[in-house]
Order: sequence, then structure tokens, then C-alpha cells
Amino acid sequence: MRVLFFALPLVLLAGLVAIFALTIDRDASLVRSVLIDKPAPQFVLPAVEGLAVPGFDTATLKGAPTLVNVFASWCIPCRDEHPLLEAIKDDIGIRIFGINHSDAPDNARAFLAELGNPYDAVGADRDRRVSIDWGVYGVPETFLVDANGTIVYKHVGPLTQKAIDTELKPAIAKLGG
Repeated sequence: MRVLFFALPLVLLAGLVAIFALTIDRDASLVRSVLIDKPAPQFVLPAVEGLAVPGFDTATLKGAPTLVNVFASWCIPCRDEHPLLEAIKDDIGIRIFGINHSDAPDNARAFLAELGNPYDAVGADRDRRVSIDWGVYGVPETFLVDANGTIVYKHVGPLTQKAIDTELKPAIAKLGG
């Protein structure tokens, strides 16, 4: 009985290590959102104070396909993907809305002034409530919303050129955009 008492924690630890080892190489961008093929959550985001673009809400997403990108000035991967967002804006021409996640307005404005502003609208999500409703794990995350306001695609982590070419562009093409 003593052997079982000492062996059981070791067996449980070995099991957890095995689970960790098997899942460590998984691509985080493959996390499927429960919101795919569901309407975007109901929300209203005010504009980032002092920014020359408006905030947005659920109704604003309707009418045309929209890329919704969750970003923050303090997010290093957001800086890495930012030039790709500007290229998407130039190359594809789709509307891009930004959810500024848990950021001070001064920092958000400085971030966009430094790197450029590819966003048609930027909503300030200072308390992270809207991000939570969208199922955001962390920044950056990007969603594609169709003209009816339905989320049809989600990318976790910074966009890469490969993800844009193999996932995002085909998803946009399916929408007729």
C-alpha cells in the first residue's frame, strides 16, 4: 500500500508531462473559435481619444466584409504583424477595424502614428470586456466578419504572409471580396 501511495503522484506527473510534450508543438493559430459561423457579439466601442478614426459597434460590421484585428501598443507581435495589415489594406482593399486592447489612448495613438494606421475604425477596449466576448486569448488576434456580421475566420497570434496567402485570402475570396 505504501508503494501505491508514493507511486501514484509519480504516475500522475508522468501523465501530465506526456500531455504537455504531445501538445507543445501545436500551432496556436489552429484554435477553433466557438464563434465561427455565429454573429459577432453585441458591443459598442468608443473611438480611441484623439484618433482621427471612429469607434465601432456590432451594426457597423454589417454591409461589407471586415477584418477585425485585436492589438495593443505594448504587444511586440502586434508590431511584427502591423506592416502586413497595411499590405492587406493596400493589396486586398478590405475594411480593417481595430480593437485596441487594454491600452492607454496616448500609447495607442503613438503606436499608430509611428507605424501607420491601416484601420478604418478603432474601438477602445480599455476594460477588455469586448475582447472577452470575442473569445480573445491574447493579442494579436484577427477575425474575418462577412457582410451579414457573421464571424467566418479567426487567426490567433500575429498574422504571417503564409497565413495571409493560405488562409485569409481564400476566406476573403469565399465571401466574394
